[in-house]
Amino acid sequence: MKFDRHTLGFWIVLIGLIILVQVLVSAGILSPFWETLLKIGAVMSIVSLGLNLIYGFNGQFSLGQWGFYAIGAYAAADVTYRWTQMNNASGLMILLLVVVLVGIAFFLTAKLVSRLRGIDPLSAFALYIVSVLIAAVIGIQIGRALIEPVTQILAALPPSLSLQIVYIIAVLLGGFLAAEVSYLFGLPVLTLGSDYFGIATLGFTIIVKVLLDNSDTLLGFEEMKGARGMVGIPKTTSWLWVALFLILVIIVIRNLLHSSHGRAIISVREDEIAAKAMGIDVGQQKTIAFVLGSFLAGLAGGLYAHINGFLHPNTFNFIKSFDLMIIVVFGGLGSVSGTIVAAFTWALVLEGFLRILLPTGFETWRFVVYPLLLLVMMLLRPQGLFGGFEFPYLRQLLPKPYMPKTEEQIALVHAVEEASEGD
Repeated sequence: MKFDRHTLGFWIVLIGLIILVQVLVSAGILSPFWETLLKIGAVMSIVSLGLNLIYGFNGQFSLGQWGFYAIGAYAAADVTYRWTQMNNASGLMILLLVVVLVGIAFFLTAKLVSRLRGIDPLSAFALYIVSVLIAAVIGIQIGRALIEPVTQILAALPPSLSLQIVYIIAVLLGGFLAAEVSYLFGLPVLTLGSDYFGIATLGFTIIVKVLLDNSDTLLGFEEMKGARGMVGIPKTTSWLWVALFLILVIIVIRNLLHSSHGRAIISVREDEIAAKAMGIDVGQQKTIAFVLGSFLAGLAGGLYAHINGFLHPNTFNFIKSFDLMIIVVFGGLGSVSGTIVAAFTWALVLEGFLRILLPTGFETWRFVVYPLLLLVMMLLRPQGLFGGFEFPYLRQLLPKPYMPKTEEQIALVHAVEEASEGD
């Protein structure tokens, strides 16, 4: 495979920065404080890229990204908590079976609904709800039966290896769970207009926050401790893990946007009516963008849960959901490069440099300085930090124009030009 020099340079710089940070961490030069901020910056990049896919590229104004972020965080944390604190794979097996069977139920129900002509959206939504409940009950029962043998298999491995396996599966399951919830939630609300869709997703984030406040009583997860906050989560998210996930997300987003599906997603943002006229299934493209963006939010949530080893429902308050919107707009709507740079800037400036530069006792003033910087940015450059600019690897490079070399090729080009002029 032949790489463009700009693409090769992009990867050399990116991988070089990742290795440099790891060397500084291993040598003790970079303090745990700055390492944590860099990990949070990478996590915010992932969840913000999901929102940019939904809002920046597909044109859906969503405030529900923080809710899916919370779902992924608590789901992944519960799996690893049960493994390290309860010494069993109950969370892993039950969540795995539920996610797999619910996914199968979605597929079968979609096939059934496509054959039922004239079914209204609410009736179709009721069929999905019933199928999900049945699949979840079956998944819980099968998962319980597999807890003991899977626990024995994992326990036979070295403790550090088994924890890493459980951790990776937990993070992925957090993403898939968020994606399935978003698919079910999107069935009735994706048909709404942009403003109403934004209000609906904001309501979803508030509902998630309330459920987390009462997770120990209403949902029955005593280990989550409700409004007191969940403790005892293993701090497994390292810089290399979060950097690896960020690289994979960048590759997936870049390849998606340069595919036919990506062009269809962007066309919906530009003009829905024109997209329909060209034969594009607008509802399907909205669903793809919304579900994939929510998957990235859940994935980022799972990574975040294992950075500090502590989760509190107030972290997922709907007010915090505007941070993602600020990052996406600040970096530039429809700019992958801008979103990544803005996310790291948000983490390092707000929680890092402003804390250090402001005088002692004035740390809270960073929440005043930060909006002022954003206000100046919007006045001087309303298209965002990067606008439509992308780093070389992330932008689509057009093929070089054809240049004939031999006399036969030159003669053929002249013949084609003469024929076109004659027409």
